[in-house]
Amino acid sequence: MLFFTSDTHFADPRVLRIDRRPFANMVEHDAALIANWNSIVGPDDEIWHLGDFARGTQEQVEALLSQLNGTKHLIIGNNDPPATLAVKGWASMQHYAELVVDGQLYIMCHYPFRTWNQMGKRSINLHGHSHGRLSPQPRQFDVGVDPQGLQPRRLEEVTVRPKKRAY
Repeated sequence: MLFFTSDTHFADPRVLRIDRRPFANMVEHDAALIANWNSIVGPDDEIWHLGDFARGTQEQVEALLSQLNGTKHLIIGNNDPPATLAVKGWASMQHYAELVVDGQLYIMCHYPFRTWNQMGKRSINLHGHSHGRLSPQPRQFDVGVDPQGLQPRRLEEVTVRPKKRAY
């Protein structure tokens, strides 16, 4: 199966304050997000993380990434430090990607676009960064954990109109 997520911000205590995630501390936060990820994503699944994965040393981030199921692709976000980019375990890493699934073109970047490639031909923009706070354009979807119930989602789940935060 194919999954998408963004803005996990593992080991980044700012998310507890800024995003008001419902955890007492980062240990609780990270454990819950890892459990959510692994309860949905299997070892043979593919997952695209659209940026702002984690903070920490290269060894800490690599240890975290190794705990997560699936073949993992990273779209680089503004809060992905050099240590995150240096870890082994990413199947691919880039700032932007295009993916065709069942004839549908998906444009992926950490940032939401106002316009994107083949927008007039019904392509779809998947993004993170906004933590569910933006009103989307038509055919634009925030795959971040905040609007997606703190877990990765299948493509058919993220391409529906966002709901209010689940927490």
